[in-house]
Amino acid sequence: MTGRALFVYWRIDAGDLPATVAAVRAAQAQLASAWPGLQARLWQRSDPGVPATVMETYAAPDGIDAAAQARIDAAVAGHVPAQRHVEAFLPADSGFRD
Repeated sequence: MTGRALFVYWRIDAGDLPATVAAVRAAQAQLASAWPGLQARLWQRSDPGVPATVMETYAAPDGIDAAAQARIDAAVAGHVPAQRHVEAFLPADSGFRD
């Protein structure tokens, strides 16, 4: 994968975690079926804690631009907490930017 990738994390009460994870995984599966090459994954922080910390990751062969990010946001809206922290990264070999 080359280009911009997204790492999106959020916190949620442990009791809401199973249903939320199921909904986000379903949304990611729908995105991936309509978007060739999209890699969408869902991670949970490995150390126990309340609230739980979850991370969505997204990568695509051509990267994730602003329009693609909006498409992802729309797909998971209503399933995840309103406050999501989005970070975007480029591969280190693509050159550093200030």
